[in-house]
Amino acid sequence: MSARPARGRPLHEIETWIFDLDNTLYPHSCNLFAEVESRMAAFICGELGIDTEAAHALRRRYFMTYGTTLRGLMNENAIDPRRFLDYVHEIDVTPVQPAPELKAALAALDGRKLIFTNADIRHAQRVLERLGIADSFEAVFDIHQADYLPKPDHGVYARFVARFAIDPRGAAMVEDIAPNLVPAHALGMTTAWIPGGPQWTQAEPDAEHVHHVVEDLSAWLTDAARKQGLRPTAR
Repeated sequence: MSARPARGRPLHEIETWIFDLDNTLYPHSCNLFAEVESRMAAFICGELGIDTEAAHALRRRYFMTYGTTLRGLMNENAIDPRRFLDYVHEIDVTPVQPAPELKAALAALDGRKLIFTNADIRHAQRVLERLGIADSFEAVFDIHQADYLPKPDHGVYARFVARFAIDPRGAAMVEDIAPNLVPAHALGMTTAWIPGGPQWTQAEPDAEHVHHVVEDLSAWLTDAARKQGLRPTAR
């Protein structure tokens, strides 16, 4: 775990903690997205009558163009988003293991705790239940509530902040996709990036929009909770 303490608000001053879900609250090594991508391709094959190779190529193109495959399918193929999301998230989540250390760290941490994800609420609930932390969060803001506009669309962050009456200057956002921290930083949030994903998720060295690089989320949150306990008391 490494930090960039010269930037971002001191962790003991954070009032709202915002977490991405996939590959953030559980390790990249669980590799749930391999199955999600396979189901995306199968869905596209069935809907558009193309083969698997072409479906994966289209999936990747839509992702790079629109931020999610779903948005591309909505914009170019008029696909119903709920039907797509129900299908692609019908995956085996058992690679995600219970996380008692993370649960304890979240419990020790003062402040509001929210999930902000490009996935849907049902998938989020299944993952949180596997981790054993479903009761650790005030709410989940999912792709349905975002009107199917994915991170890092700046407007979605404004919608999220308004929905939960968040002061961005007192908020911290934790993500495994470094580009998704750009709008958070622009709003004034403190940002934390979890490395380990593919190249497109990475941050450049000393990227302005990344305040903390977090290798072990439980340890980082435990340290933040410890710093909260050392806050000077008002006299």
